[in-house]
Amino acid sequence: MKVRQLTPFGHQFTRLSLFNCYLVRESDSFTLIDTTMGGGAQRIVAAAHQIAMEPIARLLLTHAHVDHIGSLDALAGALGQVEVAIGAREARLLPKKPAQDRTLDPGEPQCKVKGGFPGADTRPTHLLTDGELYGSLRVVATPGHTPGHLSYFDERDGTLYAGDALVTVGGKVHVSGFGPWYFPLPAAATWHRPTALASARKLLELPIRRFAVGHGRLVEGGPELLQDAVRRAEARLR
Repeated sequence: MKVRQLTPFGHQFTRLSLFNCYLVRESDSFTLIDTTMGGGAQRIVAAAHQIAMEPIARLLLTHAHVDHIGSLDALAGALGQVEVAIGAREARLLPKKPAQDRTLDPGEPQCKVKGGFPGADTRPTHLLTDGELYGSLRVVATPGHTPGHLSYFDERDGTLYAGDALVTVGGKVHVSGFGPWYFPLPAAATWHRPTALASARKLLELPIRRFAVGHGRLVEGGPELLQDAVRRAEARLR
């Protein structure tokens, strides 16, 4: 596992050169954003211990795809008393079958929900809503990749933890569903591209200083980089 410090508050953990999760420092503990694929729990815990002795107190999920919740159950078991948070809408996709609910709400685009949803035994302790502050992170609803996808904005340093709302493979910021041709996985797993584009436009309102995403390197820069991604996505959607 590759570990990279992004800011005084954030570290990026990368598995298999492709799957990212993030350790965010709080006043007396850490929040882990996403858990990557299965089999990563021991390496994530070990990497966190090398950074500091404070515990991982929160497991914070952007969405319920397999490459973001794969190590959730193992981490929850290893950490013991830990908070588990996910968006209220996305929580319906977190349980294993038959409890998993893939139905769509009235008013949502009636397109098939895509991607792998293996489910987890771990139950969330907190259901997040758009705009709330969870620890040091502002919750931002960014549906499109999945119906209940959330991003998290650290107001202390301007880091946007965007999950799969955005992709930075190739060094540029891309809207999910409109990424480079040589990395088709996020597009194939994106539920509704116009909704993903609308969420990217919403993110333009934030004073972003860097982009930390589920797939790709950290990209330093502000909303102008996202504006360029939105323009490119709009051109492809026409």
